[in-house]
Amino acid sequence: MSSSFRISTTKRLMYSGIAITLFWLFVALFAPLFQAMGILQDPTDLLNNIPRESPSINHLFGTDIRGYDVLSRTLVGSQAALKVVFLSTVFSLMIGVPSGLISGYLGGNLDKFLMFLMDTIYTIPGLLLSVTLSFILGKGIINIAIAVSISYIPQYYRIIRNHTNSIKNQLFIEAAQAMGAPPKTILYRYLFLNVIQNVPVIFTLNAADAILVLGGLGFLGLGLPEEVSEWGHDLKEALPSLSTGIWWTTLFPGLAMTSMVVGLSLIGEGISEIFIPSSQNKNK
Repeated sequence: MSSSFRISTTKRLMYSGIAITLFWLFVALFAPLFQAMGILQDPTDLLNNIPRESPSINHLFGTDIRGYDVLSRTLVGSQAALKVVFLSTVFSLMIGVPSGLISGYLGGNLDKFLMFLMDTIYTIPGLLLSVTLSFILGKGIINIAIAVSISYIPQYYRIIRNHTNSIKNQLFIEAAQAMGAPPKTILYRYLFLNVIQNVPVIFTLNAADAILVLGGLGFLGLGLPEEVSEWGHDLKEALPSLSTGIWWTTLFPGLAMTSMVVGLSLIGEGISEIFIPSSQNKNK
């Protein structure tokens, strides 16, 4: 009874996370249309607005210190967040999963070298590594996505490598080898589907973390160009005004970032609870 109740509660939380994520995906996709229809103001338009205007009918979320409409910048900021999330997680998947498969299957010196490299990257705090790489690569969606993705590669590598190493000696792999199947076929036809189960959990949790890292880089002035709506940069701009009672310029971008992180985290936790065997959950 308790197990079924836990799974039922987890499913509800996961569905809530999916709803939150779909909301932000909808906003990101249709924000340009809303601007064209006049429903949403241009987030780069400041000449026609009064700076630091409190929330009103004309500006539901108020305006910031530069005169930008906070509502439009908050909603349009979801575009930059989702772009960086998608690209950074895809980059880390494209490198971490194949390298983990090859390393776990072949072993030897290649496995030792990749393990040393990935362990070295893993020991560096993710935000610190992203800050360092953003200095080198500069601003821009692609550059920031690369800077964010590097710290996630070892996570995919280690879980794929360990699973590959544990099942490569099973009978169905030995049978494929005996039948003359080349290593490429064994890797992607027989091993891949057997070691990929836990990747969606890591993917969603890394996506949530990528939003926080992007916000941190934007807050430090190392994120995207200033003309791009981005929550971390907006929080940096709004922070000096908070002490003067101007709360709306920090509240709404902060809530947007928090809600997207919570939504993705709930999806990841739900997937972990439902699809990972219950025996593993009891051992945690």
